[in-house]
Amino acid sequence: MQADPSIDFTQPTVPQLHEWLRGAIIRGELPPAARLSETEIGNRLGVSRQPVREAFIRLTAEGLTEVRPQRGTYVSPISLSAVLSARLIREAVESDLVRMLAGTADDALLDRLDAEIDQQRAAVARQDVAGFVALDDRFHRLLAEAAGHEAVWQVLEGLKSQMNRLRHISARAFDTGKLIAQHQAIVQGLRARDPAQAEAAMRRHLRELLIDMPEITSAHPEIFAP
Repeated sequence: MQADPSIDFTQPTVPQLHEWLRGAIIRGELPPAARLSETEIGNRLGVSRQPVREAFIRLTAEGLTEVRPQRGTYVSPISLSAVLSARLIREAVESDLVRMLAGTADDALLDRLDAEIDQQRAAVARQDVAGFVALDDRFHRLLAEAAGHEAVWQVLEGLKSQMNRLRHISARAFDTGKLIAQHQAIVQGLRARDPAQAEAAMRRHLRELLIDMPEITSAHPEIFAP
């Protein structure tokens, strides 16, 4: 796992614990079937068991952990049905967002998107998978914000936890250069002021995971659930 967080005791503890554990699960640092101990985490971070328990409850509500009676809390397997549902929703929503943006994107936005892609290339060059996935998310969030629908991205963020887990595996296993090229194609559609081109590029991009999934699930069947 990444370094233990520095808990800011002037702020609510539960959200900090939840975000740290959630990130570790999504990045795969806490893999499916890993057991989580309230006592161990509390002692490790210098907090009581109660906020840790509340963080576990939030993770379970998101489908990231599961409580096994008489045994404890464990990291859940990756739900393929949740991955497919989130991907489908993202394609429908984000394709519409870039179609809208194609008529309004200005040079400042296009330059910002180009700069984001440059940062993605730099993350790949230094083999920073987690950094690349975070930048990928930031690219998509920027599109939603530019379209005036930041709240839509917040909704999507809440739906795609399982998809994000698979994205980290995919980014470690496959060439992320193709994803960067797909981001470039989206920007090209926006720069051309062509809604159909931008939409088609986004759909191709968000269908890439469907190409990677069979190989990943075949190689690691033990970490997935239907």
